[in-house]
Formats: sequence, C-alpha cells, structure tokens
Amino acid sequence: MTPALFKPIIGFTCGDLNGIGLELIIKTLSDSRMLDVCTPVVFASGKSISFYRKSLPEYQLAFQPTKDFFKLNTKQVNVLNCWEEEVAITPGQLNEMGGKYARISLQAATDAALKGHIHGIVTAPIHKKNIQHSSFAYSGHTPYLRAICKVDDVVMLMKASNITVALATEHLPIKEVAQHLNIKNIVSKLRITHNALMQDFGIDKPKIAVLGLNPHAGDEGLIGNEENTIIKPATQEAKQAGLMVFGPYSADAFFARGQHQAFDAVLAMYHDQGLIPFKSLAIGEGVNFTAGLPIVRTSPDHGTAFDIAGKGIAHTDSFLQAIYTCVDIIRQRKQYAEDRKNPLKKMSKFVVGNVEDEKVEE
Repeated sequence: MTPALFKPIIGFTCGDLNGIGLELIIKTLSDSRMLDVCTPVVFASGKSISFYRKSLPEYQLAFQPTKDFFKLNTKQVNVLNCWEEEVAITPGQLNEMGGKYARISLQAATDAALKGHIHGIVTAPIHKKNIQHSSFAYSGHTPYLRAICKVDDVVMLMKASNITVALATEHLPIKEVAQHLNIKNIVSKLRITHNALMQDFGIDKPKIAVLGLNPHAGDEGLIGNEENTIIKPATQEAKQAGLMVFGPYSADAFFARGQHQAFDAVLAMYHDQGLIPFKSLAIGEGVNFTAGLPIVRTSPDHGTAFDIAGKGIAHTDSFLQAIYTCVDIIRQRKQYAEDRKNPLKKMSKFVVGNVEDEKVEE
C-alpha cells in the first residue's frame, strides 16, 4: 500500500475529564467520514464517553469497547477502557479526578504508540498543574513525551497553513528565558525543526527564520546582548552545518511586515513571542506538533476551556486539523523513508516540462 493510501491507527487521549476533550472527540469522530481517514482508538472509558454523549444528542457516536489492539474494528470508533470504575465528572471544575484520568489516558496511549500498536497520537488538552503527580512531574505534554521517548531534545512546533512557529524555550517564566538560551540549545532546535520540515512535511530545502530575544533584536547590543553572544553564533553554526537559517530578526517588525511568509518556519525564543502571532494568524486551525520524537503526536492549539466545558459549544476546527496533520505526518514519514531507500524513485517525479522542474539540481 502506498503511503498516500495508508490508513493509520490514531490514538486519542481524553485530556482533563472536566475540560472539552471528550466533547471534541465525540463531535469529531461522530462524522463517519473520519473512518475513511484513520482507525480511531480512544483511550478513556465507555462510561466517560457516554456521560458527555448524553449532553450532545445531535452527535451519534457509535463505538466498540476493546482491550485487544489486534482486534480493532476499522469501520468503527474503538474505545480502549483505561479504567472500569465510575468517575464523578464535573465539567468546568478543576479537581484531582480530572488530572488523574488525563494522566492515565496519556500514559496508556504513549505506551501503545511506543509498542507500535498505534501509528500516532492526538492529545486532548490537559491542565498542566492539575495533572501533576509523583509519576508525572512535567510542565506539559512536550517534556513528558521527550522523557518517555528517551530523546535528547524535542521542539514544540505550531503548524497552520499560513504560518509555522517553533519554540526555542517552552513553558518558562519570562525572567528565566535568557538563562535557558545558549548556542548548543538553539542549534539543536534548528536541527530538529529542519529535519521535521523535511521528514514530516515534505519540504526539500527548508528556510528557517530566527527571531531575536530583545526588542529590535538588541539594537546592536544597546537593548541586550544575547543576539550577539548567543543567537548570531548559533545561526552561523547552523549555516556551517548546511541549514538555511536567517536572522536574528526583530520580532515585532518581522510579523507586522509579513516576513514569515518567506520562510518555512520561524524559531521564536520564548512562548508568547511565537504563540501570540501564531494564534492571531492561524485563525483557529493551528496544530501543536512535537517534533523530534520517534512517534507522531499532535494536539489542538488551545487548552481545556473549563469556562465552556459541558455546554456543548466547543469548536472542533483545531482538533480536526490536529487529526489531519497527524495522519499527513505519518504518511509523509513513510514516503520519506521510501524515498531515502530508493532516491531514483523520487528523482523520477521531476519530469522535464513539469512544474516541479525548479527542484531539479543543475
């Protein structure tokens, strides 16, 4: 089967039980056309899904309980019961139960992905403080996945059709950002972003813009020196390694002038520097992808939304796009692996007179 026709098995975590995660899953997977895209496996419990399904009568989600990955129904939503007990679900409330079962769901899905039972994971939102436990001392999905997959580094990469933003640092207090930036770390983030753009998104020669840390990218050291001592040397090292990286750019002018449109990705130095313009420009279709993992994981670009949980009004745009992106990445990785095994097959696509001629090396 060619990568384009391959229908992957996608695992769905429930997120915080009191948030909008299960509502998004029910709304999205109720559309039978999703079964043509993937074989869904929801890591939760039938009882928890039924709780939210009662408040969404217009969505007819049929599912099959399962405990065996080798007996999945490819024509129906599968629910892997991660717990059997009754759980007191209280939509919109922050409590221990919501975090406990979010953790159980995530750990079960990750274990299944690492064992090869599923091809990718779409994670529903968690509450970062509420999920904390002796077995989960992480600030979110990204650091947890990095640790459980035993990789040296990963990149939180935000993807939309009109903008892609990678983060050099993630969920840190602003006062700690500068001390977490160094040449080695920035080069690592650039390498992972470069490789993801090629392997996961099919971009042959990706161009990456790098933002400065300080206003006006430091104004030649007048407003801060991190650009001169850390960021510029990191971009130079990345260039010497063959990466097409440019910058550092002043973040405000960069987005205001639409310069991001000339690049395949932008590396921001801290969370809000990248996420504010991303969420402003992505217009509800943004997806969070953890680049650098051996498994594929995506999620919507929003949180638990406790303020609207249980009201049946959560929008599915970003969650739906997270599913499509997860499937696309899985297929692209298979295609990338095939092209590396048989480079002549890839070259045969570039026929004289074809619009892709410009990609052929002289």
